[in-house]
Amino acid sequence: MPNRRTIERAVRDRRAGKSPSTQAGEFVREEIHHIRKGRHGARSTKQAIAIGLSKARRAGVHLPVPASGKTTEATRRSAKRDLAASRHPGWKVSRKRSLAIRAVLEREGHGAASTAALATRGKMAALRRTSAARTAAAHKAVRTKGASVLAAAARKAARTRSTRNG
Repeated sequence: MPNRRTIERAVRDRRAGKSPSTQAGEFVREEIHHIRKGRHGARSTKQAIAIGLSKARRAGVHLPVPASGKTTEATRRSAKRDLAASRHPGWKVSRKRSLAIRAVLEREGHGAASTAALATRGKMAALRRTSAARTAAAHKAVRTKGASVLAAAARKAARTRSTRNG
């Protein structure tokens, strides 16, 4: 079950007009914190992200199901099931299965949530995108950031330039 604060942050993102993937990012962030705190582990960074995305879909974030050919059919089926679960809040969750999955995750390592592992994962994701797509994402980020965050980013950029050139 996601933390109340995580859901509030995702709702705030939706109201701010941010994309579903940004809203889901809050759930992925929570999952990374769980792994770092030692609540459970993950076999890989990809698994940690997948758990977060699943929780996001179940909590009502309108993340589309991956297109066929992008992922395995099992992943697509799982994503469809998660979206259906968000529309049927009365569905029962199997206690036995939940405890079994938790026990398996507790035996996994915690390296999947390390800064190095996350950086590698981010770089690999960026490499799969075109230069134009990365630029478009940066432009959209600027539009949805807000004045105070943009000003802070500009100050940081100015500091960076002064240290590198100075």
